[in-house]
Amino acid sequence: MSTIQELLKESTLDKADAKVLLAHLIHQHLNWPKSALISRDTDALPKALLDEWTLLEKQRTEGHPVAYLIGKKEFFNIELKVAPGVLIPRPETELLVELTIDRIQSSGKKTPKILDLGTGSGAIGLALAKNIPNSQITCVDVSAEALKIAQENARLLNLNSVKFLQSNWFDGLIGLTTNLPAEECVFDVIVSNPPYIPAGDHHLSMGDLRFEPSSALTDDHDGLMAYRAIFKEAPAYLAEDGFILVEHGFDQSKQVCQLLQEQNYINIKAHQDLAGIWRVASANRAASVKLG
Repeated sequence: MSTIQELLKESTLDKADAKVLLAHLIHQHLNWPKSALISRDTDALPKALLDEWTLLEKQRTEGHPVAYLIGKKEFFNIELKVAPGVLIPRPETELLVELTIDRIQSSGKKTPKILDLGTGSGAIGLALAKNIPNSQITCVDVSAEALKIAQENARLLNLNSVKFLQSNWFDGLIGLTTNLPAEECVFDVIVSNPPYIPAGDHHLSMGDLRFEPSSALTDDHDGLMAYRAIFKEAPAYLAEDGFILVEHGFDQSKQVCQLLQEQNYINIKAHQDLAGIWRVASANRAASVKLG
């Protein structure tokens, strides 16, 4: 029988990936903690574990994302269930959560109402729910499969007050559809990490992106279609002092801010991530917009 030490030595996988996969397997099969990768690295491993390791190693070699292989991903101090039906949460998206928390804290709102558009696994909305006491959060996604995963994550995190709706952006929010009462359709904050990779971009055929849902990655156009739709409709769903924050591609900051300006948003700001890349745009609703 092989040992952890032997498997790591013999594997052609990136060592970090191999350790994540092995940590998952030793917990699943033996209920060992991650520290056993060191403390029990010479213990013999059972055949069932080794068989599954062979399969996972092969799948990872073929390019399957580690997060899909182990069925989970950490994001902003929460652990999320993920599957091929949802985008894998990225560390850079944590900036969107951080900025939203900062803005809400600065506003002094005690029970902020937040709309997460295109929630996917629920990463943004659930991270906000976990970190903002008394927040009222609604997560929407056009994909029924994604919503099922997001709802399961809410259950696992015991965030039972978060609402979920199937909607193509704002289409399912209108009170007349009875999905939400009219008075619940005005939010203090709207956040979104929409599909922003342009059609034909070479990144779509590289790495993990090859296995993630295309609809969560690209608009099959110029990468800006979602922003046009969201920015046009959002003012009618924002409170008078409400604000919007969106993640965008590494080279889209000027274009996204220009789209906000064209829709008469105010206090438009661009924000850099830890790598110095312009990653998020934020703005306040124009004061002249009338609700309803």
